[in-house]
Amino acid sequence: MYAIVDIETTGGSHKTEKITEIAIFKHDGYRVVDEFTSLVNPEKSIPYFITNLTGITNQMVANAPKFYEIARKIVEITEGCTFVAHNAPFDYRFVCAEYLQLGYEYKRDVLCTVRTSRRLIPGKQSYSLGNLCNELGIDVNHRHRAAGDALATVKLFELLLSVNGGHLYVK
Repeated sequence: MYAIVDIETTGGSHKTEKITEIAIFKHDGYRVVDEFTSLVNPEKSIPYFITNLTGITNQMVANAPKFYEIARKIVEITEGCTFVAHNAPFDYRFVCAEYLQLGYEYKRDVLCTVRTSRRLIPGKQSYSLGNLCNELGIDVNHRHRAAGDALATVKLFELLLSVNGGHLYVK
């Protein structure tokens, strides 16, 4: 089982910034079998340039659940799954940091679709999610929103599975 995850954040450092949105699509290797998406109140202001990139405003997250309010759901939907993301170290570090602040160690096997794409479909000009999906003919709706990027990653993941005979391995 795989949990295909995308997050949006208040900035680039998991040490000082917070999650503003999370999307998780649970995949059994054939199809999506469960999903969870939520805005997250980061309990800090979202910088203008981040709002400009994602469209997520302080007003949008003001009444959204705080991370601790959705933490159990995230553990449950990802339990027994490999954590899959495009540039997985970024997303995984943020999720782990949020749990660490709650006194919980979040641990999952991790699979990065950037690294896997480089290995299985070499020679692309760019392995950024937008450019790679564009080159591969994968539609990306709602770019820089968690659900849109996670669904694009689902489609990329499924393509990578088909290229590799239905199996992807965590390294």
